[in-house]
Amino acid sequence: MSVFTTEFEILASDVDMHRRLRLSKLFTMIQEISIAHTKALGMGRDKTLDRGFLWVVTMQRIDVKRLPVYDEKVQLSTWPGRTMHVMFPRYYRMTDEQGETLLEGSGFWMLINEKTRSMVFPQKEGIVIPETNTGLEPALPSAPKSIAISAETPYTVPYSAIDINGHMNNARYLDVAENVMPEALRARRIGRVTAEYAAEIRPEETVSLETGADENAFYMACMKDGKRLFRLRFDYQEGKSET
Repeated sequence: MSVFTTEFEILASDVDMHRRLRLSKLFTMIQEISIAHTKALGMGRDKTLDRGFLWVVTMQRIDVKRLPVYDEKVQLSTWPGRTMHVMFPRYYRMTDEQGETLLEGSGFWMLINEKTRSMVFPQKEGIVIPETNTGLEPALPSAPKSIAISAETPYTVPYSAIDINGHMNNARYLDVAENVMPEALRARRIGRVTAEYAAEIRPEETVSLETGADENAFYMACMKDGKRLFRLRFDYQEGKSET
């Protein structure tokens, strides 16, 4: 079980007005397959959640050739990289029915203590995710590059954005970003998404969203009391639009 694969059919509820897979749905699919594979490797909730340890993602990078569309069947695959102290790298690839790669990417995961919200040292707790090396690993994520900030907007986290870990789910950040980005960019075909999650945001917490855009990219950072909680960058394919 070195590479774990799941098949998905893209439903009407999964797509946007252009009938493309929503980025927030894509990131949800990535979360769910990561959990499923971890469970298949013998490190399910009895080793983590039931002991008060929560899986959180800290950084992601997804490179997109084409997003799948409504009614399309795809396969999403994942496999783990070499554990780095407290960080668990994980890789992803999505293919269509012909086996063509639609997108690939990577992320860093870690465990935190549910009560103290501090990092968990996996080796001390007997949590081991063995490395798989396929030779086709995509680049690991790095911090999103900023764009000059042109707007600041307050945002209060609603109950509907809170996940099983008791904080705003990372996939919801993509919905927020797409809601506030320029329509001219929203219609474009995405090329890459990079994300960094530095600190969690709790229910009903109010933060400041800082946004900026240029011809081919959009950037959003979340700030509170001078501290950056997360940042996202969307890079779009040049000259490609759905309109």
